[in-house]
Amino acid sequence: MKRVLITGAAGFLGSHLCDRFIKDGYHVIAMDNLITGRLKNIEHLFPLENFEFHNHDISNFVHVAGELDYILHFASPASPIDYLKIPIQTLKVGSLGTHNLLGLAKVKNAKMLIASTSEVYGDPEVHPQTEEYWGNVNPIGPRGVYDEAKRFQEAITMAYHRFHKVETRIIRIFNTYGPRMRLNDGRVLPAFIGQALRGEDLTVFGDGTQTRSFCYVDDLVEGICRLLHSDYAEPVNVGNPDEITIGEFAEEIIKLTGTSQKVIYKELPSDDPKKRRPDITKAKEILGWEPKVDREEGLQLTYDFFKSLSKNELSEVDHYNFDKYIK
Repeated sequence: MKRVLITGAAGFLGSHLCDRFIKDGYHVIAMDNLITGRLKNIEHLFPLENFEFHNHDISNFVHVAGELDYILHFASPASPIDYLKIPIQTLKVGSLGTHNLLGLAKVKNAKMLIASTSEVYGDPEVHPQTEEYWGNVNPIGPRGVYDEAKRFQEAITMAYHRFHKVETRIIRIFNTYGPRMRLNDGRVLPAFIGQALRGEDLTVFGDGTQTRSFCYVDDLVEGICRLLHSDYAEPVNVGNPDEITIGEFAEEIIKLTGTSQKVIYKELPSDDPKKRRPDITKAKEILGWEPKVDREEGLQLTYDFFKSLSKNELSEVDHYNFDKYIK
């Protein structure tokens, strides 16, 4: 039985990866310090013999006993509320944490995949974004703690690949959604659905013309697995190129939820990207991958999950103040 270490395992994406690798017959070593992850995302796996959980911060030395075949590095705050609230931890997990895991991969002769992000492109001047685009990022802006952590993560990963010959893979993830997202994490989709379910008006930051491209989590997990098992070491975009404006998306959520709330507009936070759509040519050619779940189907599945939450869970709203980050 092959053994895989998944960091950030109690988070949204990490927990879905745990499910996939358990299903595929792996022994899964899940690791998370629970700073943003939730044990309830993986508690259904605890009775299994081929699953183990370690409550650990990978910014500190990482030890895993025995052989290790793969490392999937998904430990990082990934939403604006999280990385603006804990900026130092965000920088540390992207730098020290990645360094520790690459050292572990080298010692164990394990293949390592890192979760990078479309945020390495910043507020892009090229549209759609290809892997060859180097980005337009403000390194000292409030979002820089996340953007630059991920850019450093890519750089050190390629350094270990070239200098130490570690087998590495880099996935650049575009907006992804699905069950187990946190309603209070500041990302647009759970924020809209949470507001709709609580009977609140939907808040759009900016004039609503900025765009995003949403990929359902099952499609993303399939892309991750294909990249892990490929022989391609440079970054690959994985996301859904079906682009929509935030204003149009708010109207879709209102229609989906059957609510009568209106959309209200607030000032756009600093350095928020105006356009976001992946060029997935490489994913198609190298991995034979493209998304299968359309937005209507994915949104219904996600909405059904959120509707199943208790009133207490729906009311868990983080009222973190964005005002000081507004232009």
